[in-house]
Amino acid sequence: MIEVYIDGASAGNPGPSGIGIFIKGDGGAKKFSIPLGIMSNHEAEYHALVKALEICLEEGYRTVSFRTDSQLVDRAIEKEYVKNATFKPFLERALALSKEFDLFFMKWIPSSQNSVADELARLAVQKSKERAE
Repeated sequence: MIEVYIDGASAGNPGPSGIGIFIKGDGGAKKFSIPLGIMSNHEAEYHALVKALEICLEEGYRTVSFRTDSQLVDRAIEKEYVKNATFKPFLERALALSKEFDLFFMKWIPSSQNSVADELARLAVQKSKERAE
């Protein structure tokens, strides 16, 4: 089983944003720190989810367990519903991608257990700020 830790971050709300993805399993680990444009923290969290799903499919992973410290994202996946229309396209894309796996799990974890993805997201925010200057 592949474990995927995701996080989105924003310097301001909205502000320069980025995502962190940490994938471990199959005896190795991969780290992604991807700067985004100006957006809210919640939008960045959804971007992290979608991008991580895309990466896992590209890598050919079939069984994945996602971890997020975003209760908003975790609940949206669990209920397959979002109240805020801004997030609906992200949820629809994530649900469609998640169905391509043999097994897909999403689990909420406290921030303290998501430190690698958080660090990668913060690094991406720094890159995003530098691009904006």
